[in-house]
Amino acid sequence: MTLTDVPQSSTHRIGALVRDARRHRGLTQQQLATRLGTSQSAIARIEQGNQNLTLELLDRLSAALESELISLGPTGPTHLRVNGGHPLRGSVVVKSSKNAAVALLCAALLNRGRTTLRNVARIVEVERILDVLRSIGVSATWDPAGRDLTLVVPDELDLAAIDADAARRTRSIIMFLGPLLHRAQTFELPYAGGCDLGTRTVQPHMIALRPFGLEVEARAGEYHATVRHTGAPGRAIVLTERGDTVTENALLAAARTDGTTVIRNASSNYMVQDLCLYLQLLGVGIDGLGTTTLVVHGRSVLDADVDYTISEDPVEAMSLLTAGIVTGSELTVERAPIDFLEIELAVLAEMGLRYELSPEYLADNGHTRLADITIHPSELHAPIDKIHPMPFPGLNIDNLPFFAVIAAQAAGSTLIHDWVYDNRAIHLSDLTRLGADVRLMDPHRVLVNGPTRWSSAEVVCPPALRPAVCILLAMLAAKGTSVLRNVDIIARGYEHLYERLVEMGADLEVFHD
Repeated sequence: MTLTDVPQSSTHRIGALVRDARRHRGLTQQQLATRLGTSQSAIARIEQGNQNLTLELLDRLSAALESELISLGPTGPTHLRVNGGHPLRGSVVVKSSKNAAVALLCAALLNRGRTTLRNVARIVEVERILDVLRSIGVSATWDPAGRDLTLVVPDELDLAAIDADAARRTRSIIMFLGPLLHRAQTFELPYAGGCDLGTRTVQPHMIALRPFGLEVEARAGEYHATVRHTGAPGRAIVLTERGDTVTENALLAAARTDGTTVIRNASSNYMVQDLCLYLQLLGVGIDGLGTTTLVVHGRSVLDADVDYTISEDPVEAMSLLTAGIVTGSELTVERAPIDFLEIELAVLAEMGLRYELSPEYLADNGHTRLADITIHPSELHAPIDKIHPMPFPGLNIDNLPFFAVIAAQAAGSTLIHDWVYDNRAIHLSDLTRLGADVRLMDPHRVLVNGPTRWSSAEVVCPPALRPAVCILLAMLAAKGTSVLRNVDIIARGYEHLYERLVEMGADLEVFHD
C-alpha cells in the first residue's frame, strides 16, 4: 500500500475524470505535470488508475484543470500512517527556499513597480504572509501553473485592515518592520508567532532598526512603531547577533534610505543572498554579498518591474538526504545548493557516508551553485567531536536536528549541541519513542547512542517544524506501522513532502479523524 486517502476501487474512475478534463482543456500530460510540479509519468499513472491519491493532490488537480473532480467534506486534524523499514530509490528535485520566499514577499513592499517571483514554495508560511499582504491592499496573483507570483503594491497601504490572525501565526511578520518604516510614521503589527522553540527575543531587530529612526513599544499584543527619519546611519550598524531575519530587516531598512549604510556581523546565509540579489535588481547597490560586512547604497524611491527566481532550499535538501541515509537507500538529491551544504557533507563524510557529487551548475538566479548528490548505503560511526550549528558558512542551524536522526544510525555516542533555541533539543528526545537512545543533557544538548534498532510507534507531532520532520524520517526507517499525529506543522515548511516521499518508494497514508 502507498500514500492514499482515496479507496483503490475509485482510482480508476478518478483517473478517467482527470484524463477527460485534461483533454477538454487541451493539455498534454506533460503540460498538466508542469502545472502540478510533478512528472509526466506520474500523470500517466494517475490517468491509468495506478497512482494512489491524496486529498491534497485531488485539490491541486482540480485547481490545475479548473474542474472540481470530487467533492470533499470537512476533515479534522491530519495524521500520517507510515509503513517503514523500506529503502527509498530514484531521485528527487529540491524545491525553492521557504525562508527566501518570505523575505522576498516582505521586500516587495519596497517596490513601486511590479515584482514577479518565480518558483515560489506553495507552503503554509508563504500563504500566511500573502494573507497579510492582501489584507493591507497588495495585489498578489499566481500564474495558471501556481508556481510564479506577481505582486503589485498600492501607493497607500491599509495597515488598519491587517489580518491579525495570519500575522500572529508567523514569526516572519517581524520582517515587515524594515519596509514599513518607509511607508508610515506610525503603525502597529501583531506579535509574531511561529514554532514553539522557546523565547526568541526581538531585541536584536530593535537594535538594528533604531539607527533608521524606528522606535517600537510592545503592548496589548502588538508592536507599536514610531518612525523619525534620520537618513543613513552615521556609523556602521553592528548586529548583536548574526541572525538571518535581523540582517534581512536591516537590509530592508537600508535599501530605501538615501546614502550608504554599513552592516557588520551580517548573516551571509542563503536567504540573505537571495534578498540581496533581488534588491540589486531594484537598483540598490550592495557590496560584500556572501560576507559578514554589507555596504548598502540605498535609494529613497525603488520603482522597477523585476523578475526573480528563488534559489533552492538547502534545508529541504538536507531533509531529503536524511531520508535516504536513515533508510539505507541509494538516492540522488538533484539541484542541491552546495554552497550551503558543504559543512554538513564534510561531517557526514567523517561519519562514513559514501556519496558522489555531480559537476556544479548555476541556479536560475544566476548565482547559487547547485549539484546533484547521490548517496549510497553506508555503515556510519559517531563523529569524534560534538555536532553544533554556526552562522554560515558553518553547519546550518535548521539542519542540526537531522543529525540527531542520523547519529541514531551511527555506532557510538554523538553529542548534539543546539545552543540557539531554548527548547528544540527537548523535542528531539521524542525519538526514544521509536527505539532511539537519546538522552537529554540540558535544554540545549542531547547525547545520541547508536546504532538504533528502530521500532514502530504512535507519536504526536512535536510543535516545532524540524523535530517533527525528524520523527517522520525515523518512522520511515522503523519496521512496522507507525502513526504520526497532528502533522499540519510540517506543511509550514515543506511542499508536497508526503507525495514526493511516496514517489521515492515510501509507504505513507494520510488520514483524518
